Amino acid sequence: MSEILIAPSLLSADFAVMGEEIISMEQAGADLLHCDVMDGVFVPNITFGIKMVADMRKRTSLPLDCHLMIVEPWKYVEAFAKAGADYITVHHEACGDRLGETLQKIRACGVKAGAVINPDTPVSVLEGVLPLCDMVLLMSVFPGFGGQKYIESVTEKIGQVRKMIDESGRNILLEIDGGITVSNVGTVKSAGAEVIVAGSAVFGAPDRRAAIAALRG
Repeated sequence: MSEILIAPSLLSADFAVMGEEIISMEQAGADLLHCDVMDGVFVPNITFGIKMVADMRKRTSLPLDCHLMIVEPWKYVEAFAKAGADYITVHHEACGDRLGETLQKIRACGVKAGAVINPDTPVSVLEGVLPLCDMVLLMSVFPGFGGQKYIESVTEKIGQVRKMIDESGRNILLEIDGGITVSNVGTVKSAGAEVIVAGSAVFGAPDRRAAIAALRG
């Protein structure tokens, strides 16, 4: 397993001063910036789109981890790649039988590709697409809003996916997103997660650098 990477979720940032928030994350020691793209259709919330990612790209050299929570994500892959995404992750629940095709399209754009599954989706849906993944993202809350509580049953799924990745022999990052705090991060790391997405736990902390250091462990 690789070192633990921390990807603060910009969903919890102050959108009115996003440039300053990005600088704050750089100074606090973030490894990636997690960009939650929501369309109000696939999930019941609307956040930001392609232009915001392009503007973020101008402000930072940190990898942009773009999590597309949108319908028909394959239509937007090229635009997000051109905007400067380093990772594009897409949901099995949004892609269905087009997940493999969408992951291939992401890779063809020169961007690292990731498959995402919701808490109630079996890990078996990843088996056929794992060779196309640079990252697997497990949601530990149902996507849409920040500040939700970690769903404990996902811990077992982390271990299952960790085993799948290790057996594949490929260098695939295992990311976890939703309700991660200093009090439960040890559990998800022990289960095999190596990229920790955290929103409220970082942006709501009085000392963001200390929060990131505590999550990294």
